[in-house]
Amino acid sequence: MKILYYDCFAGISGDMNLGALIDLGVDAEYLKNELSKLNIDGFRLEVNTDQRRGITGTKAEVIIENQENEKHRHLRHVEEIVNNSSLPEQVKRNALKIFDLVAEAEAKVHNISKQQVHFHEVGALDSIADIVGAAICLNYLKVDKVMASSIQLGGGTVKCAHGIMPVPAPATAEIVKNIPVKTGLVNHEATTPTGAAILVATVDEFTDSISFPIQKTAYGIGQRDHEVPNVLRVYLLETANETADVSTETASLLEANIDDMNPEHYDYLLEQLLKAGASDAWLTPIIMKKSRPAVQLSVLSPVKLVSQLKQLIFTHSTSIGLREYSVQKSMLRREERTVQTTLGPVRVKQSFFNGQRVRWKAEAEDCRQLASQHKLSLQAIEEEISKQLEL
Repeated sequence: MKILYYDCFAGISGDMNLGALIDLGVDAEYLKNELSKLNIDGFRLEVNTDQRRGITGTKAEVIIENQENEKHRHLRHVEEIVNNSSLPEQVKRNALKIFDLVAEAEAKVHNISKQQVHFHEVGALDSIADIVGAAICLNYLKVDKVMASSIQLGGGTVKCAHGIMPVPAPATAEIVKNIPVKTGLVNHEATTPTGAAILVATVDEFTDSISFPIQKTAYGIGQRDHEVPNVLRVYLLETANETADVSTETASLLEANIDDMNPEHYDYLLEQLLKAGASDAWLTPIIMKKSRPAVQLSVLSPVKLVSQLKQLIFTHSTSIGLREYSVQKSMLRREERTVQTTLGPVRVKQSFFNGQRVRWKAEAEDCRQLASQHKLSLQAIEEEISKQLEL
């Protein structure tokens, strides 16, 4: 399994990310050609070799032409630019996910809707290029997993469109909520909102500990030159002896024993946990002290959502304490496709192991609709799907 690991010891910005991924192996000309698919004029990408404190890497800089004519944009303008391009769908989805994170943070800071956000720096051409470029590079590398260290935010103050702000800037602080961060290494903004959003949108796991063989190290060079090298370091890792089609990630397991809660309230609690992003949530009957029947609540959580899910448990249950474990998840590769049967289309989820399909499951609602439409049993519908999958 191929892994991209971000070592953000000195922070991250959009241009540092582009430089690092080009240094790692993304073809610069390919990136430029893909960016041209946005069909907007007024910028060009310059790529050069540079150095910071003896560390050599790649510096990528988006040069804006006729800056006085550059206009601010709202989220819908950015969405139109991306959606109207001929970029691959995966690139579009990742780019818009990053933009949406920034818009959501700005909206919360200014107490307005996402569509009202005036993007300022983030809507400028250089940030559009940085964000869409990040999605293009990730698609080019075709890694199986993205990991990152804690993010160094920096310190001091930063000058932005709204004046002098403390570091991290309010938008950055919103974006990195529930993400491991560090502060104070340098007295400037080490991580920009764009850099933070790229990580939050694309990283599968944040950890400061890696145990995989390093295949390649690369550096993206930043604009500053201080005692701490202003570089973003990235690694290409390769896991040894990984079974094909199996990926792993670290998660958290939250548990609470509850013996004094109205059983009718559990359904709402589980609904809120799953809606907030829990990977799974379930109840197990147990016997507590003095032979009292009780329920053990278990919640499997992505690491970045632990604080949010704890809050929901304490808000919507009677628990006054819980246990937390770090667990390792192993997951089969999954794909979803639409199967065209003689009765109509059905969405089917498939899982694979060692290159072979080992499981499939049809979307229950699709099956119910076809069964009702054709006056057939659900079993008959599933048999028809099975025939099509065997073709």
